[in-house]
Amino acid sequence: MSDSQSLRELISNCTLPANEARILLAHLLEKYYQLPRSALLSRDDMTLNTAAQEEWESLISRRVNGEPIAYILGKKGFHNIELQVGSGVLIPRPETELLVDIAIAEIANLNKPVKVLDLGTGSGAIALSIASAAPNASVIATDQSTEALAIAIKNAESLNLTQHVQFLQGNWYEALIQQSQFDVIVSNPPYIANQDPHLVQGDLRFEPSSALTDYGSGLSCLQAIISDAAKFLKPGGLIAVEHGFDQSESVINLMKIAGLVDVQAHLDLAGHCRVASGRNRS
Repeated sequence: MSDSQSLRELISNCTLPANEARILLAHLLEKYYQLPRSALLSRDDMTLNTAAQEEWESLISRRVNGEPIAYILGKKGFHNIELQVGSGVLIPRPETELLVDIAIAEIANLNKPVKVLDLGTGSGAIALSIASAAPNASVIATDQSTEALAIAIKNAESLNLTQHVQFLQGNWYEALIQQSQFDVIVSNPPYIANQDPHLVQGDLRFEPSSALTDYGSGLSCLQAIISDAAKFLKPGGLIAVEHGFDQSESVINLMKIAGLVDVQAHLDLAGHCRVASGRNRS
């Protein structure tokens, strides 16, 4: 690839889809030239310097080999915040924003200082989005992975939210230092069944398997979270969990078996049931 190619030519000659090439090239323009993404159009005749050109070729190679763009860039936008991400955490996805919206709406309705628990926080996406949007929320976020918690803590620091979110290591409720009750519990746990073919396709190949699958039916983590929820919810408190597109009926049943009331299924933007919620008895 010649150093003399313009931005326009780099995109048109790239083996990647044009939208992906633009994302990677915009990253280089910001990194090397402090130029906004709009420079892809306004300065499409400019050429890259040697260092930027070499990194461009490296980024293209990594993406061609299947590495997710979020890992290549080291960041991902989610809800109204930007998060650092790496191979130790799940890449936040748009459908998970539904879970955040449900929690924020509940917090707004309560209109008081609120305690929130985020189980399996990963990069901190859910906990930090809630804390960013709801200053009256005090959030505890747990994860079993020290690597994930290190990334989540960095994100809290970069977003100036360390005063609002506390991170604890451990498996689900076991991470809690003391028996506490919360107004809202949220979780996006591993819910892909062990033999699901999606685990060896696309971006999922690069993401931590422990954040994707329970190595079983796909329901064991959801069951563990839901079955103990009443012990950790205040009377009338809300729990909302993300699940697979074909698991709604099973998760709704788990909530009913656990004695939760006002159990509801929530649709994502694609029209799939992707979140289930229920309340502790008042």
